[in-house]
Amino acid sequence: MKLRRLYSLGPVLFLVFGLLQIADPAAAQETGGVAVAATAPGDESAIEKRSKLERHVSGNRFAILPHKQNYLLPVSYNFSPNRGDSEELGDGINHAEVKFQLSLKMPLWEGIFSRRGTLFGGYSQQSFWQAYNSNRSAPFRETNYEPELFLSFDTDFDVLGARNRIVSFGVVHQSNGRSEPYSRSWNRIFALLAFERGNLYFALKPWYRIPESLEDDDNPDIDAYLGFGEFYAVYSWRTQWLGLMLRNNLRADNRGAIQIDYSFPLIKKMDGYLQFFNGYGESLSDYDESVSRIGCGVIMANWL
Repeated sequence: MKLRRLYSLGPVLFLVFGLLQIADPAAAQETGGVAVAATAPGDESAIEKRSKLERHVSGNRFAILPHKQNYLLPVSYNFSPNRGDSEELGDGINHAEVKFQLSLKMPLWEGIFSRRGTLFGGYSQQSFWQAYNSNRSAPFRETNYEPELFLSFDTDFDVLGARNRIVSFGVVHQSNGRSEPYSRSWNRIFALLAFERGNLYFALKPWYRIPESLEDDDNPDIDAYLGFGEFYAVYSWRTQWLGLMLRNNLRADNRGAIQIDYSFPLIKKMDGYLQFFNGYGESLSDYDESVSRIGCGVIMANWL
């Protein structure tokens, strides 16, 4: 195996090892991580259980918590790869590649506004790795970096029969870390409202793009493809989870996106995971190209 290939394996091995620690309740107490799956008894909802676990470890200055989904898809197939936005690969892009996401957060300031609010720093990274493209030395095709700062409040009030459990406000930067002409980035202010009703959990996440000057804007039309917000829904059935993400630009020439997730028990520290994506904005380099992808692998930290 080439030395360069070994270097490419490093981030994936780090992702798997680190998330196995985060996903294990015992390891959470020893290392400052936290488990997503709750073990507390009673009739608490999944959101309440996760919030309780986060509060339990947040006093540890070394605590790092799962944020969004953390998963590894060793097998994913892109039915329509974008061959025009890759300087290194061009027509050499494979349909099959590895996709993975790492997403973590850390409490920075707790007890804000009647002890119900917490200021978090978060970081998410999504990568697309041409691991099976031996003709091009298996490069990382695209990586998107997403640091954010947000204020989150635990809430409990009724809205049309659903319980609102979380209200958050924040600012987020997203970029692909590349130079011109392949640079893509944008900054947003966002809100998030999370609700639950029985085994159904859903969230609304509207956002506003912070304007940039035309000479500095890498992607002035990104709003036309990624829209002005996202809708999430998760349904739990016993030990299985079915998730849905919808995005719509709210225009006549609809360029939205849909993602469907399904997870099921596999082994103690991780679940099996299936993902389907169709639409625009899967990655920043492909934000204006429609992508259809299906993948399978494992998930170490789910939405709840």
